[in-house]
Amino acid sequence: MRVLLVEDEARLADQLADTLRGAGYAVDATRDGEEGWFLGDTEPYDAVVLDLGLPSLDGISILRKWRSAGRAMPVIILTARGAWSDKVTGLDAGADDYLAKPFQPEELLARLRALIRRSSGVATPEIACDGVVLDTKTAKVTVDGRPVMLTSHEFKVLSYLMHHKGRVVPRTELTEHVYAQDFDRDSNTIEVFIGRLRRKLGVDIIKTVRGLGYIVEEPG
Repeated sequence: MRVLLVEDEARLADQLADTLRGAGYAVDATRDGEEGWFLGDTEPYDAVVLDLGLPSLDGISILRKWRSAGRAMPVIILTARGAWSDKVTGLDAGADDYLAKPFQPEELLARLRALIRRSSGVATPEIACDGVVLDTKTAKVTVDGRPVMLTSHEFKVLSYLMHHKGRVVPRTELTEHVYAQDFDRDSNTIEVFIGRLRRKLGVDIIKTVRGLGYIVEEPG
């Protein structure tokens, strides 16, 4: 899953970026409001963590511009403002959730997981398909109760496909949502990861739809 982090406090931004990457997210981070708006307007993200007090363009203005342009990715706003009116303003501008500073990183991760699940139509932390269970909270995968060891990128590919179970996901979309913006995206890496996943899972849940992409679906 790919996340945009827009936060101007240098120490906090670095801490949050490390936390998100440690949790398995591909992260694009910026401390500038204008750049944050541009990235959110032009790149595909599964979620955004957005500070309100930003240089050049504030978080509320960014959010309103995204929503006016039809950008529907889930957004969590971060604010040092504790007044209920500021929270209401953020939610009315199109935010899906908010966190008041200071907060625990674990709470941010939990809220992100919940938002991404809801946006994908998934109700619980565990996503299952034909004996394969992916736990979004622990980032672990089992097949018929047997743990399967995956690399971080293998997990990201499987997680994205299972969050969008039943839908054909184009290879280009997978690439965009698995890698951060500055990652060198080799043209055949997705195919390599798909091949490894099929071997490790031992269950034929990842189907290739020739010319279109990949789909995870329950056996019919």
